Amino acid sequence: MEIVGLNVGFTTIQDKEFICITDIAKYKNPEAPADIIKNWLRNKNTIELLGLWEKINNSDFKLVEFDQFKNEAGYNHFVLSPKKWITTTNAIGITSKAGRYGGTFAHLDIALEFASWVSVEFKFYLIKEFQRLKEKETKTLDWDVKRSLTKLNYRIHTDAIKQNLIPKSLNSSQTAMVYATEADVLNMALYGKTAKQWREENPSETGNMRDYSNVTQLVCLANLENLNAVFINDNLPQSQRLVKLNQIAISQMKILTAENTIKTSKELPEKS
Repeated sequence: MEIVGLNVGFTTIQDKEFICITDIAKYKNPEAPADIIKNWLRNKNTIELLGLWEKINNSDFKLVEFDQFKNEAGYNHFVLSPKKWITTTNAIGITSKAGRYGGTFAHLDIALEFASWVSVEFKFYLIKEFQRLKEKETKTLDWDVKRSLTKLNYRIHTDAIKQNLIPKSLNSSQTAMVYATEADVLNMALYGKTAKQWREENPSETGNMRDYSNVTQLVCLANLENLNAVFINDNLPQSQRLVKLNQIAISQMKILTAENTIKTSKELPEKS
């Protein structure tokens, strides 16, 4: 992530968020960020903070060794590196990574304290950008979950088609045509167009229209797949299923979007 023109790395370790404090230190001294971290670690308040975090989160934290550091912290002769802190106390709140994307990483709780020590302004922008990225990640994950749900429901849908609509004598290409036709029942009910129509309207896009759906549409689609499977098992004709599914899609999209006008579903013409 970029904070006031400075790239700050972050990673996940055992489901915990860690931020590269080496990158944060570059805000104060881009030439020698390791020295900034060492100066921070020399501070007695820093040692007490790190010790408190480890006591809360690390059952293997070595308290005797920690007390030795705490007693020496603040004296002119006291020097402490991240590596020495980690190896001596068995700390987990700070970790060091070698290589191109390496550096000293600290748990979010600790990294924010370090950022505040470096610059209160920098910490403010760091929090804002980190929150923005996590919100974006959450939205992406939410979409992926909904897309996976529709794929799982699609299996229920295709099984219903296989059991009720495909005679044994059909070959594989004919079977595929039936599956495609039933998929377009759902496409028409929700999107108001077939897969072929969408491809003709969007020749430069890859994938299919469902890949470009929003979360609300995917939730509705998952419901329609289940309902169509039930309707198929009840031997309802395709024309009747299409009308019922379209009506359900309109109703559900109104509820899900809390809007009076539905842009994603189009009313099918009534049968004369």
